[in-house]
Amino acid sequence: MSVTYKDAGVDIEAGDALVDRIKPLARATARPGVLGGLGGFGGLFALKDAGRWEDPVLVSGTDGVGTKLQVAFALDRHDTIGIDLVAMCVNDLLTCGAEPLFFLDYFATGALSPAQGEAVVRGIAEGCRQAGCALLGGETAEMPGFYAPGHYDLAGFAVGVVERAELIDGTQVTPGDVLIGLPSSGLHSNGYSLARKVLPWRDEPALAEVLLTPTRIYARAVATLRAAGPVHALAHITGGGLPGNLPRVLPPGVGARIDGAAWTRPPIFQRIAQEGPVAEAELRRAFNLGVGLVAVVPAAAAAHHLAALAAQGEAPFIMGAVVPGEGLDWP
Repeated sequence: MSVTYKDAGVDIEAGDALVDRIKPLARATARPGVLGGLGGFGGLFALKDAGRWEDPVLVSGTDGVGTKLQVAFALDRHDTIGIDLVAMCVNDLLTCGAEPLFFLDYFATGALSPAQGEAVVRGIAEGCRQAGCALLGGETAEMPGFYAPGHYDLAGFAVGVVERAELIDGTQVTPGDVLIGLPSSGLHSNGYSLARKVLPWRDEPALAEVLLTPTRIYARAVATLRAAGPVHALAHITGGGLPGNLPRVLPPGVGARIDGAAWTRPPIFQRIAQEGPVAEAELRRAFNLGVGLVAVVPAAAAAHHLAALAAQGEAPFIMGAVVPGEGLDWP
């Protein structure tokens, strides 16, 4: 009897079944500019059909979810991890002032389960809906013997566009500008290797659920900020925390003073600090500590930005100011 691909661990029929399941999910995220559908060798997007740009600059970004996947595996919950994947990519685009256009994913597993794969892509589609971008395509890889049973890996790639004249690049930041923080929903998708090491999350299902909370997508908030007035810089607070990310958008000779009492940290961070114990300095460089996005705006416009965000249901806070110097002053 001849040996088949399925005998080697690759089920082509399961892959076809997954594609059939996810086609309607992708169609639901369509936006102007999308040409065709899933199934081709490449996703097609007509920039001319997508908007009104005169001098468009494309902005791209790629990322994954990291070891937060281990929590999804343990709970056998796969319908939100795709939101994290989209968030980690599109939030980076937003810091340039870009409007997310489309997203592609890469899903790799040892043995393909159409139901599990559909749940993952359902989350990706929901993330695209929140970001206002199209799920344009992706790749599914079945790699027997490479992953533990029930495990998979995810990566994503996003493309956005911004008018060259409206590009947010930090060059306008000056001392006296105000830092506006937007709350995170928790750990987002960073620091999980440390969090999983110190927390008894496998023994506390409620704690594991907290760890699985999806990353916030800030597309609507950034659109509100830009409509409200000038925005000099935006920083997505991911791995490295505020010290590792906010200085990336500040020009040479400019630093920031942080008021740590300006916001309340979600309880999960105090739990990590106590269980480790984990020192404050390590918390700051591993986690967002409750701040998912920082906007740098002129002081004269700050009140208007705060009001506009609050009117959209956000809970913004002034968390510091730009000062002469380098790095962060965070007592």
